[in-house]
Amino acid sequence: MGEQEKQKLVVLTGAGISAESGIKTFRDDNGLWEGHDVMDVATPEGWQRNRELVLDFYNQRRKACLKAKPNQAHLKLAALESSYEVTIITQNVDDLHEKAGSSQIIHLHGELCKSQSSIDPEITYPIEGWELKLGDKCEKGSQLRPFVVWFGEPVPKMTAAIAAVQQADALAVIGTSLLVYPAAGLIDYVAANIPKFIIDPKIPSLYPMENLFPIEEKAGTGVMKMENLLKSWDFKN
Repeated sequence: MGEQEKQKLVVLTGAGISAESGIKTFRDDNGLWEGHDVMDVATPEGWQRNRELVLDFYNQRRKACLKAKPNQAHLKLAALESSYEVTIITQNVDDLHEKAGSSQIIHLHGELCKSQSSIDPEITYPIEGWELKLGDKCEKGSQLRPFVVWFGEPVPKMTAAIAAVQQADALAVIGTSLLVYPAAGLIDYVAANIPKFIIDPKIPSLYPMENLFPIEEKAGTGVMKMENLLKSWDFKN
């Protein structure tokens, strides 16, 4: 199959795909994230109140991320690039898709292994190692913060994500509850006639839509089943 003939597979991933690599999901039912109120560690207001707490919180997440390895689902999605033009849209801030070898990745909520200027969001830097400290400043003299989209902040990469979904020949949603907006709204931009795969041990409630294939599995086994269904799909239909 020639490169120009490859069908476009767009994959939206959430915390469930990284859970199998030992990275805990974003938050539990009581609004805590690793024992912290999300309002303290994932909002601009929390950053203004206690920068040291926020920096330490993400330092610990970064340390765990650096040790984590991609799992079967990450690796299979990367391998699918041999047959499809794969675009990963991820809500995760880890780098497991990169480690697995995926080449087209849109990070909706930022990247844990990068820092960002507090006064100019366009200025970002890779973080060497796992630690970002008070006193680490950008070229404009402002304290560096985690390159993470917090609650209440815009999601700059949504425009690119919407464009990718609109051009998709197939869509997969893996390991996300489809409750966090604006990412959850991406499924509304997909064409009606293409296959849509929802992979999660607990399938989220969705309004009826054409060509929907729920796969009630963990990410690793679910992606394998999706691949088989994709092979049998008639893209000329």
